[in-house]
Amino acid sequence: QVQLVESGGGLVQAGGSLRLSCAASGRPTSSYTMGWFRQAPGKERDFVAAINWRSSTYYAGSVEGRFTISRDNTKNTVYLQMNSLKPEDTAVYSCAAVRAGTPNNADAYNYWGQGTQVTVSA
Repeated sequence: QVQLVESGGGLVQAGGSLRLSCAASGRPTSSYTMGWFRQAPGKERDFVAAINWRSSTYYAGSVEGRFTISRDNTKNTVYLQMNSLKPEDTAVYSCAAVRAGTPNNADAYNYWGQGTQVTVSA
């Protein structure tokens, strides 16, 4: 199995940047698709970004051009660089892993981290 631990969340001013990290252990991540999802209070979980074993990337339209997902397989870590943050980006961000599946489908992912809070002030 895979264990995932997110870090890097916090409070940031609108227009600012944060970089989230997701450290994986238990299994190598190089052959996994890794995704980032977010969930605001009272809302459903939404897809944010994903990266597959070939480092092909996928983004939600709401973050395209502002967020960048990347992976460092030597560290078993996936990153989400978030720029030009908006108040509507406020949510708990979780990373997830799956060996195969549709990148933007949360139900396809087998393993989930605990989440990290991102709050963007106006």
